Amino acid sequence: MIRRLFLDHPASVGESYAEHFGVASRFGVRMVVGGIGAMIHGLLPFAFKTTGSHTIVTLHAEMVAKRTAKRDVETQVKTVEYVI
Repeated sequence: MIRRLFLDHPASVGESYAEHFGVASRFGVRMVVGGIGAMIHGLLPFAFKTTGSHTIVTLHAEMVAKRTAKRDVETQVKTVEYVI
């Protein structure tokens, strides 16, 4: 039960619990900062014009890059060719 709750998901993305905590925390802080910038932009349209959208684009690119790297490693492991 504990393993399923705390370890299965981090392992599925190639991270330990501590690594996953760090990555998720950094993403969360960056989302909060981007959200605050977007809220200020709503009140003061001249301020933080691209903060929210830039945050989303950056975080999405990081997530896709990490997912692609993980998939590439898994593919390489499955398709190792032996040279004699």
